[in-house]
Amino acid sequence: MPNYLTVDNQSQVKPISWKEKFAITASGAFDPYEFVVVGIVAGIRQADNAYPAFGQGIEGYSKRYGTSFADQVDGNIMVGAVYPSLLRTDPRYFRLGRGGFVHRFGYGISRIFVTRRDSGGSVFNVSEFFGNATAIAISNVYYPAANRSFSSSFSGWGLQMGLDAWGNELKEFWPDIHRYLSKKKRAAAD
Repeated sequence: MPNYLTVDNQSQVKPISWKEKFAITASGAFDPYEFVVVGIVAGIRQADNAYPAFGQGIEGYSKRYGTSFADQVDGNIMVGAVYPSLLRTDPRYFRLGRGGFVHRFGYGISRIFVTRRDSGGSVFNVSEFFGNATAIAISNVYYPAANRSFSSSFSGWGLQMGLDAWGNELKEFWPDIHRYLSKKKRAAAD
């Protein structure tokens, strides 16, 4: 799973330039893993007949795949590169990695609302809110007219914010989960 925007030791981290923000974000957006995830999302949408105007069969799946991929790239670029560059914030997730579960879980959720300035210190995470809103607005260009309502856009924005919060939790806890599973695997092999 790509994890280009996670940092473990925030006290020893230098700010990144706008070019680096775009490069890191593009690396994540076009990682081979993302093509698989987009394929799964498109398959789920196909099975649910989401966006019926796309039809079924390979043509319908292709349209769902294309829009899902565009959604993923638009969102990543807006949240991870465009707004952070304009607002001079750091798009990386600074992993806490210590403390109790509840504290770390709360920290992960809070990063939806709080981000780090390029110059240090914390600020409201405008990039997260406006970046996802901009990506949803862009998606209205390529989704069927029947799916371009305020309520569907707002629902999509809320879903994306929730997915980003879930992603923060994975970034926070995955190293611990991975370490635990590796230890169990080694113990089973002994």
